[in-house]
Amino acid sequence: MSKTLKLTLKIWRQDNPDDAGRFETYPVDGISEDMSFLEMLDVVNEGLTETKKEPIAFDSDCREGICGTCSLVINGIPHGGRKGTTACQLHMRNFQDGQTITVEPWRARPFPVLRDLVVDRTSFERIIQSGGFVSVRTGGTPDANAIPISKDTADRAMDAAACIGCGACVAACKNASAMLFVAAKVSHLNLLPQGKPEKDRRARQMVWRMDQEGFGACTVTGSCEAVCPKEISLDFIAKLNRDYAIALVK
Repeated sequence: MSKTLKLTLKIWRQDNPDDAGRFETYPVDGISEDMSFLEMLDVVNEGLTETKKEPIAFDSDCREGICGTCSLVINGIPHGGRKGTTACQLHMRNFQDGQTITVEPWRARPFPVLRDLVVDRTSFERIIQSGGFVSVRTGGTPDANAIPISKDTADRAMDAAACIGCGACVAACKNASAMLFVAAKVSHLNLLPQGKPEKDRRARQMVWRMDQEGFGACTVTGSCEAVCPKEISLDFIAKLNRDYAIALVK
């Protein structure tokens, strides 16, 4: 039989983008250690609804660690600080009975808070729209061995493509830099043959769009890599810097 927890939650509440916002405290009891963090918030919201109070707004979709929408800062760390884990896959067994847990939205100017724990991350979508695609004719789906790609290149491209665009890297960075996100999205296409024709334009456009959206500069502190739920390597930032430098002189 699983243990249950008694917790104190300090949760950020904000009625709309123009509201100053505030923390509100919610004591909760009987939380199963087998629940995920979002399931725990569901229980809290059920209680609020039963007492005719406004439920806490938060984002979620797949709840399987692959969509990137569960953007929560938990006790000061995006996604709660468990290595390679999104908030929706963070289980309550990682917390102690009687613990106080602080829950906030991402804190970055390019991610304005819409309500409570929900932020607007369409800035990431605009970066993708600027160059995160292949527009050359690729034809139908080729056989797996039709385009020779070395295993090392394929593995690196897959590692970059693992990025789910959650924004934890931005939330953890003291400068709110999006370099790890952009580096992953540029690299996974630039490494593959299909992405080579637009390699230079892609690097220029996506970095330009990132700057236009107001993200800060990268100072390579490594906080982004530390909190990334897909463990995207800082090596991809180095690759983006090289690709961008080459693109500028062409």
